Amino acid sequence: MNIIPDSNEEYESKEYWDQRYRSEDRDASFDWFKSYSQISGLLSEFIRPESRILMLGCGNSKLSEEMYDAGYKNITNVDFSTVLIDNMREKHRLKRPEMQWLEMDVRSLTFDNESFDVAIDKGTMDAMMTSKGDVWNPLPQVVENCTKEVDQVIRVLRSQTGVFLYLTFGQPHFRRRYLQKKGTSLEIKELGEAFHYYLYILKMSN
Repeated sequence: MNIIPDSNEEYESKEYWDQRYRSEDRDASFDWFKSYSQISGLLSEFIRPESRILMLGCGNSKLSEEMYDAGYKNITNVDFSTVLIDNMREKHRLKRPEMQWLEMDVRSLTFDNESFDVAIDKGTMDAMMTSKGDVWNPLPQVVENCTKEVDQVIRVLRSQTGVFLYLTFGQPHFRRRYLQKKGTSLEIKELGEAFHYYLYILKMSN
């Protein structure tokens, strides 16, 4: 299977990702944007080794395994691809036994309120923004999907100390609308030189 879909809209589809992961070798990996080695110092400003971490739309990125090997043992990975979760659970079962892999949609998380210290999104929300349309005036479905994810993340983070870290190439005037929420504070860090990435840091402050 060609990993590049026929249309960008396929990035939103569970069927596309199941088919893609089914066709790939179990040891294959793909990282959107920055690698862990490039952002580890930045992440350590917001994450402690004992933090309970939620990885949103984990895919087969190496971020979780590299964070685990660096001492962050309490990581729960979620993705809506059944194939991916089964593969990753088996791949890491012996070497990283404390890490969890759960089939779950980021728009409808089933965790209890205030279950996590940190949530990380590295490209997942971006995949929900691939529908054709005006980037200045996104389709209602895009707005709904992104709003659902952020609302769910806020619900499962600790109300006083939780942090949502969102890494993307999306510029602030396109992303801020989804992240400015009552009872939170938003900080934005620009990364890179020739090509810029952005780390959005949403802190719970209720």
